[in-house]
Amino acid sequence: MFDKILVAVDRSPATEKAVKYGIDLAKLTGAQALIVHAYPKIPDYLGEPNLSQTISRHLERAEELVNPIVERFQAEGVDAIPEILEGPPADAILRVAKAREADLIVMGARGLGSVASLLLGSVSQKVIAHAECPVFVVHEPKEG
Repeated sequence: MFDKILVAVDRSPATEKAVKYGIDLAKLTGAQALIVHAYPKIPDYLGEPNLSQTISRHLERAEELVNPIVERFQAEGVDAIPEILEGPPADAILRVAKAREADLIVMGARGLGSVASLLLGSVSQKVIAHAECPVFVVHEPKEG
């Protein structure tokens, strides 16, 4: 059913649920997992050496997030590949999904509500609207 499952990760509480579902679905189907994280585009006007240092810091923080998640998948017997990209999260998710021919995208949603999503835009809404494969959206855990 699924050969490649893209699991989009960030630092939100919904990521933990998305990772759990991603592991379960990959184990169930024998799929490979693509663990995708995007960090913000760094403005060119920072100039050297600030630009290189800032990019290195962002990449290091991204690896600190992604690598333990990849290890969790691998500990469960799932082949997992990290994908760290610079740029808007929705665009990065869609690019990797298309390039790697993902069969499913698993991602979290922050549940900002209709007003906030209208004003801010929504990563999950953009991915759902433009993905060429099914998108499984996991909501952030409710408090209380």
